[in-house]
Amino acid sequence: MSSVYVNRPTASPQAAAAWDTRRQLLTNVRGIGGRAYPRVSGILRERSWLFFEILLPFMTTSGFVFVYRALHAPPAYIGFVVLGGAMTAFWLNVMWMMAAQLYWEKDQGNLELYFTAPVSMMSILLGMAVGGMAMSFARAIVVLAIGAIVYGVQFQIEQWALLLAVFALTLAALYGLGMVLASLFLLWGREAWHLTQLTVEPIYFVSGLNFPVGRLGALGALAIGTIPLAVGLDAMRQLAFVNAPGLGGTPSPGIEAGILVVMTVIFIGVARWMLTRLEMLARREGKLTMRWG
Repeated sequence: MSSVYVNRPTASPQAAAAWDTRRQLLTNVRGIGGRAYPRVSGILRERSWLFFEILLPFMTTSGFVFVYRALHAPPAYIGFVVLGGAMTAFWLNVMWMMAAQLYWEKDQGNLELYFTAPVSMMSILLGMAVGGMAMSFARAIVVLAIGAIVYGVQFQIEQWALLLAVFALTLAALYGLGMVLASLFLLWGREAWHLTQLTVEPIYFVSGLNFPVGRLGALGALAIGTIPLAVGLDAMRQLAFVNAPGLGGTPSPGIEAGILVVMTVIFIGVARWMLTRLEMLARREGKLTMRWG
C-alpha cells in the first residue's frame, strides 16, 4: 500500500478532509512546476530562441523610435514606444503560449493526459504561464535596457509601489484572459490558429502599443474598459513618465489599477467555470463540445 494512504489521518472526518485538501494542493503545486519546467529549461537548451525572440522583435520598436525622431516628437514618445515594446512580449506569450496551447496539445495527442491527470486544468495553464513568463521577462528587460542605453530613454518614477502593483495586476489580468481564450480556442478547433493571427495586430493598435491610447478617443476608452494590455500599459506610462505630454484623456493610475482588479476577477472566474465544464465533459462524455444555455 502507498505511504500516502498509510499516513492518512483517521482520527476524525475533519482531519481526513484537511489532509486530502493539503495533498491535493501539493499535487497542483507540483503540476504547476512540471508544466513550467520545460519552458524554462528550453530557453537554455535552444539558445537561438534568445536571438529570434528578443533581438529581432526589437527591430519593430526601433522603427517607431526613428519615426518619432524624424517627426521631432517629444522625447517621452520614445519612452512610450520602448515600454510598449517590452509589454509586447507578455501579450505574445498570452496569445501563442497560452490561448492556442490546449488546441496544439490536442493536435499532438497530449490533451487526454491533462484531463486524466489528478490536477486541475487551472494548475496546468498556470504552469504554462509561469514558464512562459521566463522568456517574456527576459525579452522585456532587454528591450528596456536597450531603450535606456541606446535611445537614451529616461524614466521618471515617483510611485514605485503603485507601478509594480499595476504591472503585477496587468500580468494577472492578461493570463486570466489567456485561460479564457485557451478554453475558447480548444472548442473552436482549427479556427484557433486563424483567430490568433487575426487578433494580434488589431490588439496592438487599439491598445496604443506605440502611442498613447488616449489619442484614439472613444475607441481608446473602449479598449481601456475591455483589454488588460491597454489599461495596464497606459497606467504604467503615466507612472513611468510623470507629467509627460500626450497622456491626457485617460483615467488616473489608481482608477486603472481598480479596473485591472475587476478584469482579473472576471477573467479568472470565467476561465475556472469554462475549464471545469470542459473537464467534466471530457471525463464523463468523452467529448469537448459544450452545450451553452
